[in-house]
Amino acid sequence: MLSRKWQPSRAFWIAAALAFGVTVALQVRHKGTPTTRVPFSEFLNDVERSNVASIEIVGDTLHVTRPSGDVVLTTAPGSYLAINSSMTTEMAKKGVKIDVRSAAQPMIVEYGSLILGVLFLGVLGFSLFRITSGRIPALESKSREADDVVSSVTFADVAGVDEAKEEVKEEVKEIVDFLREPARFAAIGGRIPKGVLLVGPPGTGKTLLARSITGEAKVPFLFSSGSDFVEMYAGVGASRIRKLFKDARRHPSCIIFIDKLDAVGRSRGGNSLSHEEREQTPNQLLVEMDGFAPNQGIVVVAATNRPDILDPALLRPGRFDRQVSVGAPDLKSREQILRIHAKKIALAEDVNLHQIARGTPGFSGADLANVTNEAALLAVRARRQIVTTDDLEQARDKVLMGVERRSLAMTEHERITCAYHESGHAVVAALLPHADPLHKVTIIPRGRALGVTMQLPEGDRHTHSREYLEAQIAILMGGRVAEELFLHQMTSGAGNDIERATDIARRMVCEFGMSALGPLAYRTPGNPWEGERGAGISEATARRVDEETRDLVMRGYETARQIVEIQRASVRAIAEQLLMVESLDADGIKTLIAAHAVRPPAGVEFQV
Repeated sequence: MLSRKWQPSRAFWIAAALAFGVTVALQVRHKGTPTTRVPFSEFLNDVERSNVASIEIVGDTLHVTRPSGDVVLTTAPGSYLAINSSMTTEMAKKGVKIDVRSAAQPMIVEYGSLILGVLFLGVLGFSLFRITSGRIPALESKSREADDVVSSVTFADVAGVDEAKEEVKEEVKEIVDFLREPARFAAIGGRIPKGVLLVGPPGTGKTLLARSITGEAKVPFLFSSGSDFVEMYAGVGASRIRKLFKDARRHPSCIIFIDKLDAVGRSRGGNSLSHEEREQTPNQLLVEMDGFAPNQGIVVVAATNRPDILDPALLRPGRFDRQVSVGAPDLKSREQILRIHAKKIALAEDVNLHQIARGTPGFSGADLANVTNEAALLAVRARRQIVTTDDLEQARDKVLMGVERRSLAMTEHERITCAYHESGHAVVAALLPHADPLHKVTIIPRGRALGVTMQLPEGDRHTHSREYLEAQIAILMGGRVAEELFLHQMTSGAGNDIERATDIARRMVCEFGMSALGPLAYRTPGNPWEGERGAGISEATARRVDEETRDLVMRGYETARQIVEIQRASVRAIAEQLLMVESLDADGIKTLIAAHAVRPPAGVEFQV
């Protein structure tokens, strides 16, 4: 067992100092307390000789002070003083000071105020010592300076956000040039931007871009998070902001990075008061960035995915002068990101990363990193030394649809219901011209779903047409229709489909202007998409909104019913095949539909 020399803690020394102070104070308080006891007869003789200056009576005990300053104790017989009251009168005539105290007064009451005073002074002194020494944990800045590992990331390690990267690169080059040669800019009156704000959805690479700034700038780099400034006690966050900028001013030039700026830079006002923590902290940040005192040589880089809640004073020129948008990568960018992450794993030579990137629309950089990592884990579980295309596709499906839950035991009736339900989705999706191409259909439980019909667009979609949205509603209704026509039942399995279809229809009416109500925005109270934009609509208009929403959903339901009724053979063939193999890819679905498809009757078209 290792021995360790005991080191007195700071709390130990504080307690020892307080105890010593109380002891000294009590000793001073009791200085002059009589310790010599004399007979009562001697006290009477002293009274006769006028050798008593004052007397303090505590019950039956007499504290006698002589003119010489000596203090003695004596005990009077019971009720002696009460019977011989003339004696006290005679002592008073001789100029003896007489004081009477209660004998039952406890020591804690007698010396309580003194003890409390000493404790208060001790705590106050300790607090002042900690404040002046700057070592209060709550007030210590949590910012850190970038080390060599963080600074090793450069723009060469960032892909998929070419426009943002070039914009940031230009900003950083300008900032670094100014920090290294300020005289060249000052000669023509130029002023470097004091802040650069990176804005974008989660996982798109904002923090990675900031790390690459560290490697490119080659100047001191302090980084912190917005939550590091938020504390329970008012004033602590403002103190940490001051400490952060004080640390930055120690360098001739410095870059500060604040991640999750929305945690500290929320819009002020509302129900908050000026003395609250959420008011003081952003106020201090505003002052430090562009206040009365000059703040040369410091540039603040911040990142957030919620720019809508930031305080307007924080976004004005002079604080965050530049805003760089970092969005989701497109097809080319996704392929570049996959190639960067593929360098870290052993990849088979026949892997087509372009095909994998095509099947990941809407994925962020973090999602793509997760896909490559999951593929590597799948290869390790299969005891292989390289990652194959099948591993990457399984990893993509896992990220998109969730983990397979093969341990979930379904009854045979539930398997049949799930197979026909997914077959209805698949046939409607395959035959509607405005729908995305099918990718895979499975009745293996994934995530919270018992079965999944997965579609992948041929390219990135940034807007959606009315025909596309109505096709989505019809596809969502295809599962319920197949259950009704083949199994003559309704189950709760279509609950999520109905919810999503209703949401699409309501947004088409209230937001996109794709209904008979016209191109107007109808805001209904309590809708999540409404935000804080204002009041709702009249009762009559709300009724029309409900009617238009219902018409859109029922129109999609009727379209799905027509397709499933006409293509009964295709739906049954896909369901029976799913019950045998559990999963079908796009080629397998097309083969089954081609073998059993029926042409629609005259006047009926498979389109919304």
